[in-house]
Amino acid sequence: MSAIAYLGLGSNVGDRHAHLRAAVAALREHGVEVEALSSLYETEPVGEVLDQPDFLNAVVRVRTTLEPEELLARCKAIEVEQGRMFGGGRHGPRPLDVDLLLVGDLELASDRLTIPHLQVTARRFVLEPLLELDPALTLPDGTSLADRLASLEGAQRVERAGSL
Repeated sequence: MSAIAYLGLGSNVGDRHAHLRAAVAALREHGVEVEALSSLYETEPVGEVLDQPDFLNAVVRVRTTLEPEELLARCKAIEVEQGRMFGGGRHGPRPLDVDLLLVGDLELASDRLTIPHLQVTARRFVLEPLLELDPALTLPDGTSLADRLASLEGAQRVERAGSL
């Protein structure tokens, strides 16, 4: 059975456009059907490390038959293929970040994975492209993502920056 999932892409090291394009190509090579791509968004860093270059972010809607843990493993493999090194500080500079945001109406909490992503409703750089793809999108518990985005107005700088 296939499911619709949403992946957040981000890059702030090297050729950010190229890293994001390569991620989309790699998803297809790893057997993940890419249905739609959001615009690119130039965003300020958030989290634990604020003194770093701005990010380019996007969201990809995919259709997959993979189980969530397997999809996450492929996302992490794609990050490594694009030069991401693990073991450094959280939220630091990186050539590529691929986050599993939502998988259908699934709610899951394991040692490796929480769906919906824990920060999906708190990050404007995720909500803007998510809602560009699906304006009426809600969390499995019925939370309106458009309402969550409205509550973050002005909280983080997020500017549309073209397309992939």
